[in-house]
Amino acid sequence: MKSDPKTCLYCQNTFQNLMIEVATLRVSRVFLFKEQTYRGRCVVSYKDHVSDLNELSDEDRNAFMADVVQVTRAMQQAFNPEKINYGAYSDKLQHLHFHLAPKYVDGPDFGNVFQMNPGKIYLDDDEYQQMVNELKKNL
Repeated sequence: MKSDPKTCLYCQNTFQNLMIEVATLRVSRVFLFKEQTYRGRCVVSYKDHVSDLNELSDEDRNAFMADVVQVTRAMQQAFNPEKINYGAYSDKLQHLHFHLAPKYVDGPDFGNVFQMNPGKIYLDDDEYQQMVNELKKNL
């Protein structure tokens, strides 16, 4: 069962309490996740309301994955994680998006799956803005 774009937080721009929009790329939008247990965590959301990669043309899929890689490269430069985990679940929110969770040696859940929303670490506005600026500088 497909979700309705009229109730989709990406399509309706109702994500402000979860994420901060950073940039628009070729076929996607980039967000900094407000919950920062995984320092630098981002989300890359496809521009249109589709629920899976297999719904995209080869050209759009390649452009979307190029956007994902562009963001992970910016994250690597900005935050220097040991590894970046990718999550594309869309079970409940059926809009194609990837969670990009940086992992650090001795950091939370290193060597394990990242938690979707641990609800532990939130920053002040200045700290978020510094992270957004670092990401933009490296995109």
